[in-house]
Amino acid sequence: MDVSIEELLQRTVSAGASDLHLKVGSPPVIRVAGELRRLHGLPTLRPNDTESYAQTIFTQRAVREFKERGEADFAWGRPDLGRFRVTAFRQRGSVSMVLRRVPSDTASFDELGVPPVLGRLASEHKGLLLITGPSGSGKSSTMAAVVDHINTTRPVSIVTVEDPIEILHPDKLAVVAQREVGVDTANFGDAVHRAIRQDADVIVISHIAEAETARAAITAAETGHLVISSMHTTDPADTINRLVGYFPPQEQGLARRQIAAHLVAIVSQRLLETTDGSTQVLATEVLTSNERVRERIIDGNGSLDEVLKESEFFGMHTFDQTLQGLVLSRRVAVRVALPHVRNPHELRARALEAGLDV
Repeated sequence: MDVSIEELLQRTVSAGASDLHLKVGSPPVIRVAGELRRLHGLPTLRPNDTESYAQTIFTQRAVREFKERGEADFAWGRPDLGRFRVTAFRQRGSVSMVLRRVPSDTASFDELGVPPVLGRLASEHKGLLLITGPSGSGKSSTMAAVVDHINTTRPVSIVTVEDPIEILHPDKLAVVAQREVGVDTANFGDAVHRAIRQDADVIVISHIAEAETARAAITAAETGHLVISSMHTTDPADTINRLVGYFPPQEQGLARRQIAAHLVAIVSQRLLETTDGSTQVLATEVLTSNERVRERIIDGNGSLDEVLKESEFFGMHTFDQTLQGLVLSRRVAVRVALPHVRNPHELRARALEAGLDV
């Protein structure tokens, strides 16, 4: 193909797309407002096309990982295009890549549409704050907004441990050190333990996906640090169960007590298409810590739904409550919201009362 990777990325940016997919046997594809679209007027990609694109943007570390494992994750950027998170992998013997745009500027809480309680949560001095959701739900943007809020408002030391580094945070009121796994440190666990000894007040972990990182995060929270991280989980209950599941059965009781004692909040989120199809809107479920929540976490059997619904005073709410508000305000269609609610009958009833088509 005669079109360079830079030209493809420029078209991606100009279209307001979040992702660019490059796969042999298909023309380049972009994701706009959650939907995939083929870039108009471009031919089907051949093996040498994707190989050439990979050679253009691969870092030395990515070359090594791709050769050893057949896959690599890294960040790439240019001043005129911005930064991208790149996931490269082999499929049917050929190179495929997905390049996700990373915002050049950190969005504010208001711009993202996160719940107001997040400002208070970001002001906590210790504990574990988790941002969760599926891939493409805006977790990285929300975490970046939390870091920027702290950076702007508090004279503290922030250490981030990321794989890869996506959004750059220049020092403001805080001092920010950003470390990349595989480049600046061997792994998440080691970096978090060292951050505890590096006079860090806030430790940011890009994601928790295995036992060693989970242990390190809880230890850091126990020792008086504010720990901020993300997880690929659907809601607060799923997040707690996943965290506990990283520990062997004989340690899970202790893990529940540790999580209950040090959890600040879990903010779970999803991005949904708006009614006009032009963009996406954030839907959230928020669990903050109080006595009832701590009891449910330790017990491990009780549902959190009732606590979430009845604890608005503490900043909590459910996905159902958020989605009902989005539907009744005409920002999200009923058909879009229904797959994400626990009680579809209630949502339909509220929509019918408001004169909406269901």
